[in-house]
Amino acid sequence: MNSISETKFQFPNQTAFYKGKVRDVYSFEKHLVMVATDRISAFDVILPRAIPFKGQVLNQIAAYFLNATSDIVPNWLEEVPDPNVSIGIRCDAFPVEMVVRGYLAGHAWREYAAGKRSVCGVFLPEGLKENDKLPQPIITPTTKAHEGHDEDISREEILSKGLVNEDDYEHLERYTLALYNRGTEMAADQGLILVDTKYEFGKKDGVIYLIDEIHTPDSSRYFYKDVYAENQRLGLAQKQLSKEFVREWLIQNGFQGKDGQVVPVMDDDRVKLISERYIELYEKVTGKAFQKSKVENPVERIENAIRQAAEKF
Repeated sequence: MNSISETKFQFPNQTAFYKGKVRDVYSFEKHLVMVATDRISAFDVILPRAIPFKGQVLNQIAAYFLNATSDIVPNWLEEVPDPNVSIGIRCDAFPVEMVVRGYLAGHAWREYAAGKRSVCGVFLPEGLKENDKLPQPIITPTTKAHEGHDEDISREEILSKGLVNEDDYEHLERYTLALYNRGTEMAADQGLILVDTKYEFGKKDGVIYLIDEIHTPDSSRYFYKDVYAENQRLGLAQKQLSKEFVREWLIQNGFQGKDGQVVPVMDDDRVKLISERYIELYEKVTGKAFQKSKVENPVERIENAIRQAAEKF
């Protein structure tokens, strides 16, 4: 199948191009065009093989949730002219990501298991097990790294370093918790638990906007609600929909993004499995059947859609 590893377009009136871990971002005077490629990253490293339909899954889940949360906070999205493309308002992004956790999983669990009882300045009680529900959702921000690893940072450090002013940061905290609550409710309707997720925000003309993706498998972790309590009682691994299964496979094969480690090779079966898991997540999270985009000349299809949309800029 034709996966989309990268795009290299040049449009009239384009002002900049940025290649992220997953997205190719084209800047115009007042607009951003985000192309969700099929690249996949883990431990802040782009893996060698792209995953068919992954970009479409990310783009369409993000659009679904942006539309469903626009009453909480304005968001950047204006148009989805192609299954892999989103176009919206160009904002000045805040240099932090707002990570919110309702359960002790993933990075937070690894820190806790290593003996730490404070994550990003937030103290955690003793006696917790992996995947336990936290007493209340916590915000554990990270810096935004264009290259290399994002780093944990506390609220106090963000304010003291002047990364975000106090008034804006209080708004970001309120929006983050409200979005997480909405995401939790929507997940529950689909028989899922929204374990943790992250949000990015920007500002335009004094207004704070939610930007980028939300509640996708790249930015979020989901458990299956029906087996959660029993699995916790028995000490079993949770059945989950997220990118964590990719990270676990990499760890099992000796890779965690550390210096000197080599990314293991993904064979065709592994690529197919990951693609199927992403499609499963789309259908489970949204409750809608996934319609695969046309795979013939996907890059040309995307370029034509952007050119047509950009005529209105």
